[in-house]
Amino acid sequence: MKTKIGRSLLALLVCVQALAAPNAQAQRGADRLFSLPLFERAVACIKHYEGLHGPKNYPYVGYGHRLLPGERLSCAMTKRQADSLLRADLKKRLVTFRRFGRDSLLLAVLSYNVGEYRLLGYGKQPKSRLIQKLESGDRDIRDEYTSFCRYRGKELRALRLRRRVELALLYEK
Repeated sequence: MKTKIGRSLLALLVCVQALAAPNAQAQRGADRLFSLPLFERAVACIKHYEGLHGPKNYPYVGYGHRLLPGERLSCAMTKRQADSLLRADLKKRLVTFRRFGRDSLLLAVLSYNVGEYRLLGYGKQPKSRLIQKLESGDRDIRDEYTSFCRYRGKELRALRLRRRVELALLYEK
């Protein structure tokens, strides 16, 4: 387990073991997770880390959807409605990042948390190093991807773990 991806998979398994009771159940849970299609893995990962937002999380509803001007969504939505909204948001982001091919889902999941324009750049904000690296054809993006772990200027270990888990679940060689 000395490879970069090996450590990420180890972090994912630690996460799954913490959520499951005995070790045998944790292994079955990890097997089930990896047997899902990539899009379903992405949805499961976002649901796990975002959780279902309630009224105290306004302007966020469902599983992390930020209300846009003119949207009339209630904080009191069902899990089914929140799931549908998450899938619609993720599909929109996939369209935005489709030019990156097999990395588009990974970028869509990251942008769901940090925002599209933080990756793509806007105004005086330049493109992220992650996007620059992918555009140049370099797919060794582990360090750049996991660098998106800051909140209000401070690095959070929980965000770093989330990035590693996302990378382990969604990165295709």
